[in-house]
Amino acid sequence: MAAIATEKLTKHYQAGGRGVDARLIRALDDVTLEVREGEIFGFLGPNGAGKSTLIRLLLGYLHATAGRATVLGLDAAAWSVEIRGRVGYLPGGIALYDGLTGERHLDYLAELAGRPSVRRAELCDRLELDARTLRRPIRDYSRGMRQKIGIVQALQHDPELAILDEPSEGLDPLMQRAFYDVLDGLKAAGRTVFFSSHVLSEVERVCDRVAVVRSGRLVAVEDVGTLLARRRRRVELRLTGPAPDLAAVPGVSEIVVVGDTLTCALAGDPRPLLAVIATAPVTDVLIEAASLEDAFLELYHGPETGTGEAGR
Repeated sequence: MAAIATEKLTKHYQAGGRGVDARLIRALDDVTLEVREGEIFGFLGPNGAGKSTLIRLLLGYLHATAGRATVLGLDAAAWSVEIRGRVGYLPGGIALYDGLTGERHLDYLAELAGRPSVRRAELCDRLELDARTLRRPIRDYSRGMRQKIGIVQALQHDPELAILDEPSEGLDPLMQRAFYDVLDGLKAAGRTVFFSSHVLSEVERVCDRVAVVRSGRLVAVEDVGTLLARRRRRVELRLTGPAPDLAAVPGVSEIVVVGDTLTCALAGDPRPLLAVIATAPVTDVLIEAASLEDAFLELYHGPETGTGEAGR
């Protein structure tokens, strides 16, 4: 059973009045994807691409214009209350009750979930939320501390599926690493994590697969390794003699020779290139490491396939 599955899921809004002033906003358009049990799945795109809209549809906070979604085998529209009881959810820009202490806030949300907080102590320890901090009112918390409370409340009852919207937002680099360790632990325990993000480095660090979304439409669904292998890397060769002929080398393009320097783009396996330059008069070689950011930008800046305006 897929942890999450959508089929042609669509959410459109009417905005700007009626008649000639009306505008159709395509927040999500014809999205079909599957999140497997036990994987960490990243839903990737800039702000306004439709990431939060999909999450709200999965949890029943919005109703689809067309298509359908299932979460843990349950129809998202018909069984939203049961789904929310089984899922750990961190909303983007989480709002907390300023008058409550951190501890009371976690207690309150655990009561709403109706499940014991079996992982609270461990999570608070990892995220450096000590007893003294938890006794302070939320109004005294920094943005990062509020985000830590949001993460703990989503995961404290050890849900089989965690849905996290921009989970590292507001965390300092040290706490980001601690959060990634938490995600690694969830995966090792067989839990499923679905999270939206526009932070490419964290997606590359923790995800098994990613979906790239643009203007409410899916651009790609790929294994992270496959996505990295597809991107073009920049190569620079320093030469003491004639430049090697790279025109027929698989994956090589955009060859430019200026003086003693050859630059080109390389996609895919670097071994054919290395074999050709092994006997060339090369004194230095630079091949940039594969980066998910570059792979994402290549996909995202390609020709637009959707129409209309995207929503968050």
